[in-house]
Amino acid sequence: MVDFSNVRAIDFHTHAEEPCGCHVDDGYDDLQATMASYFRAPWKHPPTITETAQHYRDQNIAAVIFPVDSERETGYRRYKNEEVAELAAENDDVLIPFASIDPHKGKMGQREARRLIRDYNIKGFKFHPTMQGFYPNDRMAYGLYEAIAEEGGIALFHTGQTGVGSGMPGGNGMRLKYSNPMYMDDVAVDFPEMKIILAHPSFPWQEEALAVAQHKPNVYIDLSGWSPKYFPEILVKYCNSILKKKVLFGSDWPMITPERWLADFEKIAIKDELREGIIKGNAMKLLGVD
Repeated sequence: MVDFSNVRAIDFHTHAEEPCGCHVDDGYDDLQATMASYFRAPWKHPPTITETAQHYRDQNIAAVIFPVDSERETGYRRYKNEEVAELAAENDDVLIPFASIDPHKGKMGQREARRLIRDYNIKGFKFHPTMQGFYPNDRMAYGLYEAIAEEGGIALFHTGQTGVGSGMPGGNGMRLKYSNPMYMDDVAVDFPEMKIILAHPSFPWQEEALAVAQHKPNVYIDLSGWSPKYFPEILVKYCNSILKKKVLFGSDWPMITPERWLADFEKIAIKDELREGIIKGNAMKLLGVD
């Protein structure tokens, strides 16, 4: 179990990656290499979950970790949720397991979600509408949301532009339209008891994301995917005021390291008394461990 009283921060957005070369002939290695160049990531091959855990252990930071199930839309084999959960359990002093299920899997996905929460201690689910090819408010996905909500899980959604496919021909088939955070307003209305996280500064829809998070009590924002030095002024303003208890530290590991993010966060104009809440306290409350 994570000793939340002793870790210095909780990173709410890290990716579980299989070693480069495990995705034979599906193009995933080329995608990863292009993304690493886009983010100027400090590694040659993506780190394993075990390597990720050791990195976070060395930094004294806890991490929410998840795969992304986009095999239907992209053809990239998914990293099995059970395997991710088992590796997270082996490193549960630093790793907090989330899972990912493509909502197109229907009733099979709903059953999987309930089983993962009940049998594997999964705390929430990652959705990437652009990679999974769906609008978040599509009723096709509502059965899966219902299962997550009834089991007390958290739903974390990619929002805004993505580095996935950036610079590749046709953006590697990634359609940005699916990740407008305004679609999440419907989900927040229809599932008011489900905790929802809008991942990333939602460029070019930052104000839409702030509006939804301010208006809906069950909606939060994680600040991953960007160095804080690039945060838009309005995001910093909301972090310092009406959303101060609803924003969460997230790095987007392995593309951005937590230590790089935290170092850059120290240099932006966040009120000193709010820093601890953003990097740790707000996440503890969301996870129900405060």
